[in-house]
This record gives sequence, C-alpha cells and structure tokens, in this order.
Amino acid sequence: MTHKHEIKYCPRCSKTFECKVGNIPACQCSAPKLSYEERIYIESKYTDCLCKNCLEALQFEYKLVRNHVFRF
Repeated sequence: MTHKHEIKYCPRCSKTFECKVGNIPACQCSAPKLSYEERIYIESKYTDCLCKNCLEALQFEYKLVRNHVFRF
C-alpha cells in the first residue's frame, strides 16, 4: 500500500510543506496537539492544510484571544 504525500503551500505563510494526507498520524500537522476549541478557531480562519509552524502560531494566538476575551 502506498501512502499519498503531496507538496502544499501553507495559506498563512506561503511556505511549502509535505502533506501526508494518506498517513495522517505521520503528517507534520499531527505534531501540535490541538484542543477542540483550537481546531474550531483555526478552521474558522482557514479551509486548507497549514504548516506545523503556522498551526503552532495559531494555537498560541487562540490562547491569547481566549485569555483576552474571558478576562474580567
């Protein structure tokens, strides 16, 4: 069985990365452990795959937004 891999452009930073759509557990996008809320936040901004660095940056951005919104 061959796994489908493709070179993609990150829609956030425009850098290329290898998307392992045929083997998601081995894909770079599986490295950041995103919460459900973080996934929803990212999905509200982007509809395509993002590179690992941008996923991590958006994860951090979500935490900042959440802390700002829920701070009393």
